[in-house]
Amino acid sequence: MALNVKEWAGLGLNRPLVMGILNVTPDSFSDGGQHFEPEAAIAAGQKMLADCADILDIGGESTRPGAAPISAGTEIERITPVIRALSAEGAVISIDTRNAETMAAALAAGARIVNDISGLRHDPASLPLLARLACPVVLMHMRGTPETMSSLATYKNVAAEVAAELTALRDAALAAGVRPEHICLDPGIGFAKRGAQNIALLQGLHPLAALGHPLLIGLSRKHFLGEISGETIALQRGPESLAGAIYACTQGAHILRVHDVAGTVKALRVWQNLTERDDG
Repeated sequence: MALNVKEWAGLGLNRPLVMGILNVTPDSFSDGGQHFEPEAAIAAGQKMLADCADILDIGGESTRPGAAPISAGTEIERITPVIRALSAEGAVISIDTRNAETMAAALAAGARIVNDISGLRHDPASLPLLARLACPVVLMHMRGTPETMSSLATYKNVAAEVAAELTALRDAALAAGVRPEHICLDPGIGFAKRGAQNIALLQGLHPLAALGHPLLIGLSRKHFLGEISGETIALQRGPESLAGAIYACTQGAHILRVHDVAGTVKALRVWQNLTERDDG
């Protein structure tokens, strides 16, 4: 499928985009509770915008390994005041949810993108909703649910299998009426993948790139980075996250989902400047 990957969701892809993570939750894996109150979440989003985030990814449900689901009503109550406030300031907002009811409420409140860790499999109403609304969507690879995914991390060739399973999700979205140019793919680093599998997946992104859709990579503060560096505290994995982000860009990533917007923006500026200059 030949697609123009120079643009997605109204944003140019001539450089890697930075998507700031904004968890309006009490229990996310590295920053749960920091932005749980609307005022704190809005202030954090404003700081990310000032630090040049291209997208704010707002979520109201933790999807860390072992996390239990919450109701769509609770999720909506958490995220809609934050979305309304930040969209009014011109932010491009992505809603991180697997529930169609939450998707609809977030889009009505001002979100422009849906980011679904289930690849639109969790809620049967999601596919027809996004097809009808012509909404850009991130389809992420995950096996099982946050409660069960750790037991499903068995692969013979992780890169090939993830590419095949994401292709099936993409094809289901297309069959439901989602436009091909609205689809972005995420291999789901850390979701039903163990340490070495994450590394192999990052090293083998080319089959995914060949599908012709933008690639989103989210590895910020992930456990496998700490396995490499020896850092056991997620909040202290900033250097590891920056190194992983730059490597992902060398492998074809178009969008980086990160906690540290300011640091990532600066690192990307240096990397781009160095790679764009010739030896003369």
